[in-house]
Amino acid sequence: MTRDGAVATSEWFEDEEFWTAYAPIMFDEPRWAEVPSAIDAIERLVGLEPGSAVLDSCCGPGRHSIELASRGYRVTGIDITEAYLEAARESAGGDARFIRADVREYSPGASFDLALNLYTSFGYFADPADDLVALRRLRACLRPGGALVLETTGKETAARDFTAGESFERGGWGVRTEYSVVGAWEGLRNRWILERGDEIVDREFVLRLYSGTEMRAALLAAGFRSARILGSLDGGPYDQSATGLVALAIA
Repeated sequence: MTRDGAVATSEWFEDEEFWTAYAPIMFDEPRWAEVPSAIDAIERLVGLEPGSAVLDSCCGPGRHSIELASRGYRVTGIDITEAYLEAARESAGGDARFIRADVREYSPGASFDLALNLYTSFGYFADPADDLVALRRLRACLRPGGALVLETTGKETAARDFTAGESFERGGWGVRTEYSVVGAWEGLRNRWILERGDEIVDREFVLRLYSGTEMRAALLAAGFRSARILGSLDGGPYDQSATGLVALAIA
């Protein structure tokens, strides 16, 4: 059952086979190599000190969690994909905790100094109201004064950089992508087709898009005391040169 008593239906991101199939594409060596610089930027942005408690929501195979734990942070990673969590536990070697949990339902109490939601892991719920539920849960996980850093694709940058598709090789697969706009830029439909010999994996999903002002309004509605919209983890402005949408919200 859902929170309102309706019969629950599965969403695309709950399909473990999807994440297993696409892991070589999403988490190849360059994606792991970029993590230290991303954490450097987050440390500067938030002013975090080693020993702080960090929640890595939608942590995947633990790229950021593992790096944070290696720097002395007390890290908890949550995700719904057990295969990713198992890989993260093996790589972390006990230096971080990994828990199978839905970000909309995770409720450990106000115990974290920092919550992260990185690598465009926000905006996939079928019901837009669940986005606010997730933000409220993240707010409730933070101690007063704690910070949330959320990284996603902004509506403005999606429109600026839009392409109908591309083809490339990655992780031993031939990859073809197709993109289309949903509604009046409410979302971006993604179709990823992987080919390797006779093997083909073909999946489609929609990323809900937020403008900078819409994201800030959502964070304030979720109970954050303040929210800034930035153009990168380095703290640059969300302007015509932004590489993405980064929200920094304070509980």
